[in-house]
Amino acid sequence: MRFVRTIAGMLALAVGVAVLVAGAGLGIAARHADPDGGFSARFEPVRTPARAVVVTDVDAMLRADLPIVRTGQARLRLTARDAGGPAFLGLAPTDQVRRWLADVPHSTVRRVAVTRGPLPVGLDPATAGVADAVPLGQPFWVRQGVGSLEWSPADFADRSLSLVVMRSDGAAGLDLEMWGEARAGWFPGVVWALLAGGTLLVVLAAVLLLRPSRPREVVFVVEPDQVPVLAGRLGVSSLSGLGRQPAPPPLPRRQLVAVGAPPAEE
Repeated sequence: MRFVRTIAGMLALAVGVAVLVAGAGLGIAARHADPDGGFSARFEPVRTPARAVVVTDVDAMLRADLPIVRTGQARLRLTARDAGGPAFLGLAPTDQVRRWLADVPHSTVRRVAVTRGPLPVGLDPATAGVADAVPLGQPFWVRQGVGSLEWSPADFADRSLSLVVMRSDGAAGLDLEMWGEARAGWFPGVVWALLAGGTLLVVLAAVLLLRPSRPREVVFVVEPDQVPVLAGRLGVSSLSGLGRQPAPPPLPRRQLVAVGAPPAEE
């Protein structure tokens, strides 16, 4: 029982410490939230001679770099401006975007690093092509906007959608300034749940590991015919006397003498 309690206490301690660290990390991150509870960041400038900048699979990129926004009712808002004004942003099925931009010069985003300060954007060189492409009026967009685009990643989880950023007129040569914002209403609740759960697990681990063990009582069962043999080996005449304290020696008798009486002669 002591071994089982020790193992359970160590597991509770390990899980509790990990949960506390996660809660503390999210709590520190929550201190950098905007007044409305969102988290905003600016991207490094994106410059390319192409006509479009494409994120091939938005859900896969979020799963790799920002998985927390793929759960619940978290929402993303992306704002983009080109030197000529607000840029077009659209979400569409990847296969349709690939066919549409097959002969259109475009650059593909490899990765967006989530770091402090402006977020670096890894961009592949522009593909070759001479075709034009005007995004407005295309029927395959599932979300689109000029200047900004907002959507809930959970609505399109596990779907292959591409994000396209370009000028509204489809002109070549992009000099993009972009900002991203994420909002998750459940974020504060998760922080407090992690901190409370981690604390309870650590307290439980302390109780299991520091609780003193009670001494065991050992009971021997002896067959009746083995009682004389066991008593002889223990040096007693009977096992019924085991554990008894020896009787104290009798006190010497005292003779009462009257006060003032002469001492008794020897």
